[in-house]
Amino acid sequence: MLCRLSVRWLRPRPALRVRVLEPSLARAPAGGAKRSALPVWAVASVSTAGPSGAGGWYEALATSAPVQGAEDVLLLAHTASGLPWWGSILLTTVALRGAVTLPLAAYQHYILAKVENLQPEIKNIARHLNQEVAVRAHQLGWSKRVARLTYLKTMRRLVSELYVRDNCHPFKATVLVWIQLPMWIFMSIALRNFSTGAGHSEGFSVQEQLTTGGVLWFHDLTALDSTWILPVSVGVINLLIVEIFALQKLGKARFQKYVTYFVRALSVLMIPIAATVPSSIVLYWLCSSFMGLSQNLLLRSPRFRQLCRIPLTKLDSDTPYKDLLAAFHFKFISRKSRTF
Repeated sequence: MLCRLSVRWLRPRPALRVRVLEPSLARAPAGGAKRSALPVWAVASVSTAGPSGAGGWYEALATSAPVQGAEDVLLLAHTASGLPWWGSILLTTVALRGAVTLPLAAYQHYILAKVENLQPEIKNIARHLNQEVAVRAHQLGWSKRVARLTYLKTMRRLVSELYVRDNCHPFKATVLVWIQLPMWIFMSIALRNFSTGAGHSEGFSVQEQLTTGGVLWFHDLTALDSTWILPVSVGVINLLIVEIFALQKLGKARFQKYVTYFVRALSVLMIPIAATVPSSIVLYWLCSSFMGLSQNLLLRSPRFRQLCRIPLTKLDSDTPYKDLLAAFHFKFISRKSRTF
């Protein structure tokens, strides 16, 4: 019997897995502040398994220099303005959108307008090149494949030379995405850190201030919006942005239609996602989306485009807002009334 027991206890056992919350995330706010009713994944990091664990990448991102910079910007806006936290989030969003994304959006429209004005010249070059390649292929006995490859290679080189000549390569129009998307992510994670007590603060708890820093029906910015007003508003404004963009694109290609459907689905998906994060993050998303909608409409203005020195194109209109309303009425009202 003793031999059996010794063998049994000497047999190796599987290691126990214990999930431990970080001290900064686990402790409740001081001063009797109520505990936020957040889901587990929003309160704690994805995992504390270490750098190689499932949450290692997120922990590295949440403590990275860009996120800490976003936290510093929020703290500076709150301290300098003296506004409550909902006002500080609104002020920071408007300032970043106005100082960073609006000039980049104007530059994007500037590049796209120059590319659009090159289209007649590109079509003319394509027509002449097609004729020259056809004559050359007949003289030298090229196959259709060789002729096609020669045409594509030469056309690509000529178009690139046009872009260099006018300094308007289409890739430059993507600068807005490469700046705006990371900024949106860093600001969201910074607000998540503040809402869960993980943000680096000096001498005071931002989390405690956020619990009473809201307004209207969302007084606690660390809690979820149980009314779903903020999440639904985010989805509706994003859908408006998508529809405005879609109404401006007549005769879209199949790929562009698929992209539009995908962005619409993503806008709807943002509603349940926004319902599971702290109200401070959703408020930032709402302000950011509203500013995006406002900038989109502002960049339709002929006066503002002239102020930004955006070249005129054949697609520009003197009455863009009337045209937009007419297109919206035709697509969503007149068409439905005809079906009934």
